[in-house]
Amino acid sequence: MNIMAEIPSALPFAFAFDPATTALIVIDMQRDFIEPGGFGASLGNDVSLLQAIVPTTARLIKTCRDHGLPIIHTRECHKPDLSDLPPAKRNRGNPSLLIGDPGPMGRILIAGEPGADIIPELAPLDTELVVDKPGKGAFYTTQLGEHLAQLGTKTLILAGVTTEVCVQTTMREANDRGFDCLLIEDATESYFPAFKTATLDMIRAQGAIVGWTATSAAFAEALHD
Repeated sequence: MNIMAEIPSALPFAFAFDPATTALIVIDMQRDFIEPGGFGASLGNDVSLLQAIVPTTARLIKTCRDHGLPIIHTRECHKPDLSDLPPAKRNRGNPSLLIGDPGPMGRILIAGEPGADIIPELAPLDTELVVDKPGKGAFYTTQLGEHLAQLGTKTLILAGVTTEVCVQTTMREANDRGFDCLLIEDATESYFPAFKTATLDMIRAQGAIVGWTATSAAFAEALHD
């Protein structure tokens, strides 16, 4: 018999889930976005805003590991020959460094380069899937959907950066595919705090039209109950 867990304080209303069919997806916690000198900083962003969620995200990952929940990490990056990088994406944003250009941590957002790696504090275990994605959403041109089907996953817990771009895009993709989704409020962040606030409001509007949100502490408490 499945034992359901519940987060009464989730928004817009209580969130119930079966831990046996739940997985965590940690979105794009990469050096190029979070560390000084990376792609995020080249766009003029304050990367310290993203660094602030690292301890919370680390605790969330540990909670899921302790309870045996599958963990999937994503990285936004491209092939070295840029064959999966549309010119419209490369030329957008007027950054000082373009995707594929040499940077302080290797070529910007290129698979296999140091900057595309997940930060050491959140390093995946060898048993955890890492999905390299060329787009904002983690389902686009990846094997994520097939992997989740093999696991029998029905519920996704989401964390990572940035809230309004890759996290929200992945959450909307998952919602369209029939997953119940919970975004952990204190394990996601944006370079623009107002954008995070607006995204949380959009996600849980109209009776959780995209999904629910809750704190990492509330999620951990639900697993321990």
